[in-house]
Amino acid sequence: MIYFAAVSNRRLAVFASGNGTNAEAIMKHFQHHSEIIVGLVLSNNPHAGVLERAKKFDVSTRVFNREQFREGKDVMASLEDQQITHVILAGFLWLIPPYLIEAYPGHIINIHPSLLPQFGGKGMYGQKVHEAVKASGEKQTGITIHLVNERFDEGKIIFQAACAIDAEDTVDTIAEKVHQLEHRHFPAVIEEWVTKA
Repeated sequence: MIYFAAVSNRRLAVFASGNGTNAEAIMKHFQHHSEIIVGLVLSNNPHAGVLERAKKFDVSTRVFNREQFREGKDVMASLEDQQITHVILAGFLWLIPPYLIEAYPGHIINIHPSLLPQFGGKGMYGQKVHEAVKASGEKQTGITIHLVNERFDEGKIIFQAACAIDAEDTVDTIAEKVHQLEHRHFPAVIEEWVTKA
């Protein structure tokens, strides 16, 4: 279990696999915060756009492969070097291994682009979620921010926000509505959660 009693600021690590628009919204939100700092961006994709976004905010980055993630030594060393106190998953596609959950109990959250428990679980991410929502005929969708456990999308829900789906909405317009919810709410929910966690 990792707690840095000597760290006066809360220090966040953001895990992301892709373009990183949510990660950028988080870094922008906390750029001049007095108590919460984004200290590290980690990715399993060496070509992820999130790595370039992190550079704009002078945030350190770390890229790892599947073996390094499973083994854990390098990832944990990076988190410890940056004295990370909280972990944020923002479009990160791999299941979190037990060592990371044990190191940060109750201190890891994820955002999912649907109203869980609907349209969650293994293989449900990004456009796949929006395609499933459109095909289902649902009248609303949204976002869920939840604590992370050892199963996909099953941790305790701490926040949800919904938006209507109109008959003329396409998969792309549904995705855009959800992205707007993500960018509007995720940084603020993180700030509230971090001050309490």
